[in-house]
Amino acid sequence: MTTHGAHAPTAGVPPYVLVAGPERVLAERAIDSTLEALRDRDSDLEVIKLYAEGYEPGSLTMHASPSLFGGTKAIVVHELEDAPDELQTEILDYMASPADEITLVVAHKSGMRGKKVLDTLKKAGARVIDCPLVKTDGDKAQFAGNEFRRQGRKVTPDAVRALVEAVGKDLRELAAACAQLVSDTEGVVDEAMVEKYHGGKVEATGFKVADAAIAGNVGEALRLLRHAISTGDNPVPIVAVLAMQLRQMVRVGSAGRGGSGQLAKSLGMAPWQIDQARRKLNGWHPDGLAAAIQAVAAADFDVKGGGRDPVYAVERAILTICEARNPR
Repeated sequence: MTTHGAHAPTAGVPPYVLVAGPERVLAERAIDSTLEALRDRDSDLEVIKLYAEGYEPGSLTMHASPSLFGGTKAIVVHELEDAPDELQTEILDYMASPADEITLVVAHKSGMRGKKVLDTLKKAGARVIDCPLVKTDGDKAQFAGNEFRRQGRKVTPDAVRALVEAVGKDLRELAAACAQLVSDTEGVVDEAMVEKYHGGKVEATGFKVADAAIAGNVGEALRLLRHAISTGDNPVPIVAVLAMQLRQMVRVGSAGRGGSGQLAKSLGMAPWQIDQARRKLNGWHPDGLAAAIQAVAAADFDVKGGGRDPVYAVERAILTICEARNPR
């Protein structure tokens, strides 16, 4: 919610901004975009960053005091969820008598600590920018798509899928990969471009192994597995990908005939993932899926310390999946 009052240090940015949520990449973007908007109005903007850890009492009050030289300021308070009582009190005292030339930006990850400050900010009409965790592949795909749009580039759904599969474990790495593709390529970003820049990661990842195993292609699945292991991949994430894809197939198979866009939100998946799972379900019988999931559960136990040979455990799971896909 944003409320513009008489006290508005710059057009477009209210006097209070609350960045709420645990996703650090999104929070950093929110703070940076707020400061950029403020600098658009005043290139001489002074930015003061205060942190809960090691906070020296009186710092916020000192920085918020009127300056003999004037000028606009942005005071950014990080880690409100860990803020000592002194810092919280100083924020509340400042808000009781704010200064026209100051914008107060407060970042809060989660939890109840700092609740009075949060409530006061919201009541005062702070702009609230939510930064929830980006956990599912669907959320990561949406994030990647937004990254390209934000930088004025078009990207195909297959390219987004390949990028998430290649570097989607870490959101910061995903953002960097998007920026690299924007910088180093021209035109619509497609799957071939992603393969060119991240092909080694894509080819040696559990996604390729899982695709081959679920298709019943035992020779290709084992070849890809051995290549992945030889290039340094760990059996644990490979088994995790096998489990994830089989679970997605079960969820999509039991969800009915609705459109992929319609089911995406309820299943926590991207539409392309639903379409992909439906394609993979062709030729599978419920009993075969059950056997495959049991095999992967056993492999998961083995690769996490329960067995003597993690690689053999994955090979055995792949053989069982392929047999379940192609019963004799």
